[in-house]
Amino acid sequence: MSGKVKYKCIIIDDEPLAIKVIQEHLENFANQLECIGSYTKPMEAITTLNNGSVDILFLDINMPSIDGIEFLKALAVKPYVIFTTAYREFAVEAFELDALDYLVKPISTGRFLKTINKFLAMKQTQFQKPKEFIHIKADKKNYKIATETILYIEGLDNYIKIKTTTNSLICYDSLSSIEKELPPQLFQRIHRSFIININKIDHYTSSYIMLDDRQFTIGRNYKEHVLNHLDKP
Repeated sequence: MSGKVKYKCIIIDDEPLAIKVIQEHLENFANQLECIGSYTKPMEAITTLNNGSVDILFLDINMPSIDGIEFLKALAVKPYVIFTTAYREFAVEAFELDALDYLVKPISTGRFLKTINKFLAMKQTQFQKPKEFIHIKADKKNYKIATETILYIEGLDNYIKIKTTTNSLICYDSLSSIEKELPPQLFQRIHRSFIININKIDHYTSSYIMLDDRQFTIGRNYKEHVLNHLDKP
């Protein structure tokens, strides 16, 4: 892994001592990770999270104002999340929300190292040749879909609809889960219910995107991140 890329992290925990422990662990990865903020009150981190600049969120679960799981569910822009907690019983629910990992306090150096190496390996894979296909199951069949043929993906409660240049498929999955399977060079989350292929955009404004003769509203909480991404030369 090249030291040229630094991934940005923030920490949310109502206990300052717990924040300090994570910061000390992060110092072992100073060439690859940068802590850009720590918060004892979750709502104070919303602006930083919504601008799309955060790669990893270290998130406590048991907090007085709002628990970490409910906070994550409410986020418009979701980075990779590593839950940090003294309680083991929330692990199943955490992984159902596609958490990268679940660290039980006190967090050992070895366990922290394993988690960060998992993240770095995933990011390194993303920087390799863009993924050309994804595999999904729909109508009791297995499909191999070329990513370049996908126009958009729509979230439908516990299901997603994948619209391609030739057909539409509905499968049991979540937008957050499928988003991690898609090459970030081609796809952009623009709304809590939509991911689009940026190469298929007809035109866009500051409030909507036209694609496949359909107008997609850019979600308020996604707007800054989406427009910054689309406006890049």
